[in-house]
Parts: sequence; C-alpha cells; structure tokens
Amino acid sequence: MLLLGLTGSIGMGKSTTAKLFMEAGVPVHDADATVHLVYDGEGAPAVEAAFPGTTVDGKVDRQKLSAAVLHNPDAMKRLEGIVHPMLRSHRQKFLEDAERAGAPVAVLDVPLLFETGGDAGVDAVVVVTTTPEIQRERILARDNMTPEKLDAILARQMPDAEKRRRADFVVDTSHGLDPVRQRIREILEQVAKMPRRRA
Repeated sequence: MLLLGLTGSIGMGKSTTAKLFMEAGVPVHDADATVHLVYDGEGAPAVEAAFPGTTVDGKVDRQKLSAAVLHNPDAMKRLEGIVHPMLRSHRQKFLEDAERAGAPVAVLDVPLLFETGGDAGVDAVVVVTTTPEIQRERILARDNMTPEKLDAILARQMPDAEKRRRADFVVDTSHGLDPVRQRIREILEQVAKMPRRRA
C-alpha cells in the first residue's frame, strides 16, 4: 500500500481535497478529526491535569486550550507530548485497517506534515494551494477568526511556496471542484506506478 501525505496551509482547501480523495475511493485519515476524538475522550483527563481549567464536561474546550498554549512554545510542547502518542495509535489502527481492506493507496491528512517531519513517513506528498487572496478570504469568513489569530496560525506554518517546492504533487483549489477531481485522478494514476519510499 502506498501512503500519500496530504497537507497545505490553513484555508487552502485541504479538507475539501481530502473529501474528494474519499469520493474517489481512497481511505483518508484526518489528523484534525482524530485530535477532536482524543480531546472529547481519552485525552481530556491528561490535558486537564496539565492545563487546569481547559476542559468542560469532560471534554477539552479548544478555545480555552488554544488560549493556554498558542503563544507559549513550552506549553505547546507539553501538549504535544500528551496528545501525539494517542494520535499515533489511532493512525496505526487506520493503516492496519486500510492494509487489511486491500487499499492500494491511503491518505494521511496532516496540516503540519512538513513542520512535524511527517513527510519522512509517507511515500509522496500532496500539497493543496490557492492564491493568498482566496486563502485570507476563506479563513476570515470562519467563526471566531480574527486577522491577529490568522497571523499567529500562519506564523506556525511553513510558507506555501516552500511546501509547494517540497511537494511531489500540487493541487490548486482556486477554480472549483472539477479541476481538483481531475487532478486527484491524475495523482492516483501516477502513484500506482511509484515505488514505496517511506522510512
């Protein structure tokens, strides 16, 4: 089974691209959705112990947690130390299930793939991109998003141009869904002929 890493900065259209991979019959592991799962379940007690007051009714309150860690690299490291092992075991189960089901390709949807060194664990990287104008417009249309919050998020992410430079495949979401579907078909055709490369 070949493993594709799907990544892209905030607002680039990565979630939509992930859905279109699923539509094409490819199993997709969504790192963000897994974080929600962990925050709503097994991870909540450990997060509350490390960051008191960040859970409500036994679930992590993402806004409170974000306020506690966003501008504090040490707190962010502590949080990652709690959550990452749980996320790894979820991902391992996804890969085993996809392999058992005989999937020729699986996708790991990871927002900070390059930033966390996750690109070493996949066979090829797909980067989702759009214009800076469309990106800002999409993000600022979200609830609870401010220009300041956006700048803090972007500061943690590798610049789009660098991601595209390091990508094996680039998907541009600026022109609607059909070109993205077409690009995914092309990627899957090319991936079928690729050697396995991950460590």
